[in-house]
Amino acid sequence: MANIIELQDVAKHYEMGENIVKALDGINIKVDKGDFVAIMGPSGSGKSTGMNLVGSLDLPTKGEIFLDNKNIAHLEESQLAQIRGKKIGFIFQSFNLIPNLTALENVALPMLFQGADSAARNDRAQELLKMVGLGERLDHYPNQLSGGQQQRVAIARSLANDPEMILADEPTGNLDSKAEETIMDFLEELNQKGKTIVMVTHEPHLAEQHARTIYWLKDGRVEKVTRKVKDKWKEVRN
Repeated sequence: MANIIELQDVAKHYEMGENIVKALDGINIKVDKGDFVAIMGPSGSGKSTGMNLVGSLDLPTKGEIFLDNKNIAHLEESQLAQIRGKKIGFIFQSFNLIPNLTALENVALPMLFQGADSAARNDRAQELLKMVGLGERLDHYPNQLSGGQQQRVAIARSLANDPEMILADEPTGNLDSKAEETIMDFLEELNQKGKTIVMVTHEPHLAEQHARTIYWLKDGRVEKVTRKVKDKWKEVRN
């Protein structure tokens, strides 16, 4: 199966005064097209840093990152922004909706940066909001929506430019159990329709119920990799 993204011996170090903090210390992650991957680990394990590198939101201190077999580890930020806009959709724990924009306007915004005209943006945003069950909430502002509804707007927004891959960073972290189930069902449905999903979580039950590949991080390294084979989890070589 073809890779959509691959991290090879990637490290991310930060200087804190005279000390160097190794948020990631040489990790290898490979995401196949169409897979549902979870990046698991406790607080401080490096999983959010890993997510930022997978999503082209940051550049590594060392190592190589390949997106569709193209090395993107040394690109300029303007080039990375174009790649992100076309290839990757993002869902965040805190929703990251713009408060003074309606649900429709929030979903339409990513298309503006890709040059879509107003009518196309409006039609696509309406279609996506209807898909996530918010067709009656187009003109509502974020503060007029529940947490679960805001996250559904965020899912619709992540799909605006029809990306190949969806990155979800703790997507249910601020939700109750019912809303959590709804959001995870949406992610599974998107995966079944061919979208590649990469989800960061510290909740083992979410990873094991929904993902097919899990990278377990600890202290900035990949501790192990497990894959679901015929409904059973097996450890595989990284």
